[in-house]
Amino acid sequence: MSKKVSKIAILTSGGDAPGMNATIRAVVRTGVYLGLEVYGIMRGYSGMMEDDIFPMGSKTVANIIQRGGTILKSARCREFYTEEGRAQAYANLKKRGIDGLVVIGGDGSFTGAMKLQNEFGLPVIGLPGTIDKDLYGTDFTIGFDTACNTAVQAIDKIRDTADAHDRLFIVEVMGRHAGYIALHSGIATGAETILIPEAATNIEDVIASLSEKEKRKKLVNIIVVAEGDAFGGANEVAKIVRERLPNFDTKVSILGHIQRGGSPTCIDRLVASRMGYHAVEALIAGKSNVMVGIINNEIVYTPLEVAIREKDSIDENWLRIVKILAS
Repeated sequence: MSKKVSKIAILTSGGDAPGMNATIRAVVRTGVYLGLEVYGIMRGYSGMMEDDIFPMGSKTVANIIQRGGTILKSARCREFYTEEGRAQAYANLKKRGIDGLVVIGGDGSFTGAMKLQNEFGLPVIGLPGTIDKDLYGTDFTIGFDTACNTAVQAIDKIRDTADAHDRLFIVEVMGRHAGYIALHSGIATGAETILIPEAATNIEDVIASLSEKEKRKKLVNIIVVAEGDAFGGANEVAKIVRERLPNFDTKVSILGHIQRGGSPTCIDRLVASRMGYHAVEALIAGKSNVMVGIINNEIVYTPLEVAIREKDSIDENWLRIVKILAS
C-alpha cells in the first residue's frame, strides 16, 4: 500500500508498565527502517502541550529493551481535557509536520488519542500498555506478564514465612477494576482463595472455607485479593476474618507499585516488539483510531472506542479451577 505518513510521534501515558521501553524501541526502529521521521514526546500529553518533542533515531533507543519504566516518562495532564489544551498540543505537532501518532497506554490515554483524531484528523494508533489487562481486543497487554511474575515471586516468598509461622496471609495485588493479576498470580501460587471484581465476593463463603481448613489443622493459607474487588481490599477482608476467626494468625501484605517496575519478561518484550512494529505498519497502511492487539496469536485491530468500552469476561472454568485446586 502507498505510504500515508512521513513523520510520526510516540508517547507513553498513564500508569507505567514493564515493556514500554521495548515498545518505544520497536516503533522507533521500525519507523526509521521504513523511511519515516520519528519523534518522541516527553511526559505524555503534558509534553505535547509544552512542546517537549524531540527527534529519535535507532541510537536513541539502544540498550533499553530490558529496562522497566519509560524513557519518555509519563504524566497526567488536566489541561489536555480542554479544547484549548488539545488545540495547543496539536499545533506543536503540526508545526513539525507530524502526521501520525502512536500512543502507548490504557483507556485514559486512548481517550485522548481519539480526541486528537476526531477533532484534528490526526491518524492515531493505540498500543495497550497497562499491567491491568483491562482493555478489550487483546489477549495480552504490555506489562501484564511481568506484573504477574512479580506478584508470583512475592507471594511465593510470603508463603515461605506463612509456613514458618502457621499464618494466614491476605495479599492485595493491583489491577484497578480488573482481577486478572489476582487470578493468574493466585492460581500460579496455589492461593486458597482468590477475590476478584468479576465475581461477587461472598465473605460468608470465605469464612466457611477457612473454618473448614482450621478444623483440618490447615493453618497456612493465602488469600489473594484484587484491589478493585467490590468487598474491599486486603485490609477490609482481614478485618472480618480477625473478628470471625480469631484463632488464625492473620497478616496483610499489599504489594503495591512493585508490580509496575522491573525488567520486562521475555513474553512482554516479544509482545511489545510485535505490537510496536505493527503500529507503524498500520499507520503506513492508512489505519487510524484503532488499538493493535493479539488474539489467538494473530494481530487484530480494534477501534479505540470499543477497546475502552467493552470488557472481557472471565471464563467460569477459571473460578472452578481455583475452587478445586485449593481444596
